[in-house]
Amino acid sequence: MGTVTPLPLARAEQVGFDRLELNRILDLYGRMVAAGHWRDYAMQFEKDYAAFAAFRRAAERPEYRIEKRPALRNRQGMWALVNESGAVLKRGHELGPVLAPVERRLMKLVEE
Repeated sequence: MGTVTPLPLARAEQVGFDRLELNRILDLYGRMVAAGHWRDYAMQFEKDYAAFAAFRRAAERPEYRIEKRPALRNRQGMWALVNESGAVLKRGHELGPVLAPVERRLMKLVEE
C-alpha cells in the first residue's frame, strides 16, 4: 500500500457563502431558470469576496452578480447586487433586500 496524503483544507482566509445564503440564492436562480430567463451560473471564491454570477447565455457577461464582501460589513453592508455593466444596483447588510430587485423582475416575467 502507498501512503495516504490528506487533502488540503479550504483556505481559512477564503470568503464563501453559508448554507442559508446559498439556499436563498439558488432558490432565486431556480425560479429564474424555470421562467426561462437564466441558463447558467458561476461562483467565484476569493480572499476578500465571494460572488454568484447568473447568465442569460453561457457565452456572455453575467446579467447579475451577487457579491459578499465581509470587509464592508460595518460600512455599506457586505451584500451587493451588480448588473451586467458593473454598476452596483443595491447594497445592504442583509441578503433578502439586496435580491428584491431581481425578485420583482421575476414577478413581472410571470405576469406577462
